[in-house]
Amino acid sequence: MPRIAADRPNAMLAGCYFGGYRERKSAMIKEASRMRPPARGFTLVELVIVITIIGILAAVALPRLIDAQRDARVAKANAIFGSIRSASALARSRCELDVAGTTSSATVTNCNSKPPKVNMDGTMVDIVNRYPAASATGIDAAAGITPSADGLTPGGGGNTRTFDVIGGTEPNCRISYQEASLSGTAIVAPVVTVATSGC
Repeated sequence: MPRIAADRPNAMLAGCYFGGYRERKSAMIKEASRMRPPARGFTLVELVIVITIIGILAAVALPRLIDAQRDARVAKANAIFGSIRSASALARSRCELDVAGTTSSATVTNCNSKPPKVNMDGTMVDIVNRYPAASATGIDAAAGITPSADGLTPGGGGNTRTFDVIGGTEPNCRISYQEASLSGTAIVAPVVTVATSGC
């Protein structure tokens, strides 16, 4: 019996020591769980708010995108318009030089030939009344226009050549070239117009 009585305080001491360890461990786990919030997903309300905000942004941005496309078509129409005007003036200058004979032509065929042609950077351009003809081998060649690559639909007939900008409304997004004509003996310059109301 004395032996059991002597062992009892040690058993109690061991129980206190290990019991304290368990308490400290559970306290540390509780503290860690308080510091780290539990993982959770989005609520339905949060998802609806985010979708609503994205919808509002799309409604505001979409008209601006459409305006940007329209602005691009208008810019293209104006660029082609300027290119045609410049090309017709350059072709007229080359033709006048050929007719005057002040400078030799790079080719045997020139504005004095029948039918008249001018050499513009190695491209032979058909001429009518000393300006480019309203055709693919006339004004298209002079201005360096490739309708399929430039996003244009060519058209017209007779003495008029038209270019509709793809994506625009025909005929309200169009560049028109009416070739030069004669008024008695005077040459009337070609008429180049651009319409952008339907771009």
